[in-house]
Amino acid sequence: MILVERVKAILLTPRSEWLVIEGEPGDPGFLFTSYVAILAAIPAVCGFIGLSIIGIGTFRLGIVSGIVSAILQYLLAFVMVYVVGLVIDALAPTFDGQKNPENALKLAVYSMTPAWLVGVFSLLPGLRILGILGLYGLYLLWVGLPPLMKAPEEKSLIYAGAVVVCAILISIVIGAIVSLV
Repeated sequence: MILVERVKAILLTPRSEWLVIEGEPGDPGFLFTSYVAILAAIPAVCGFIGLSIIGIGTFRLGIVSGIVSAILQYLLAFVMVYVVGLVIDALAPTFDGQKNPENALKLAVYSMTPAWLVGVFSLLPGLRILGILGLYGLYLLWVGLPPLMKAPEEKSLIYAGAVVVCAILISIVIGAIVSLV
């Protein structure tokens, strides 16, 4: 798998790309090192540059605080993808899908592609609103559930919604833990 080709294919032809992805191994080490490690760096690095170097008006986050924030954001991307993969797998039987931890992780990883790519917009304060384009990942999740988790088409929208609700709750919990640290 070539990273640029995978990104292009999952964004432009997701229905056919999910079928290709289904046939690939879902080794967590490979997915994390060859995909997540690269793409999750985009919002972390761009956010650091946007907040600590460029700033918002006259406000700039200190360099050390910015680095700590970027590292934390980067590491939490791995945690979030892994936990969402567990949720996708755990919910599969509820929506008449088949449990498959490898496919669930692939689904979590590749569905995050738009969210990581739009991280580039955090370089400039005026472009941050374009981060909403990352919601395209919800569509990718919905389209990917039937081929990867064998969920019936008619239940995949509700399945995707349940995954999103769980992901939001998980991110709130992670955010609360991080704020305590």
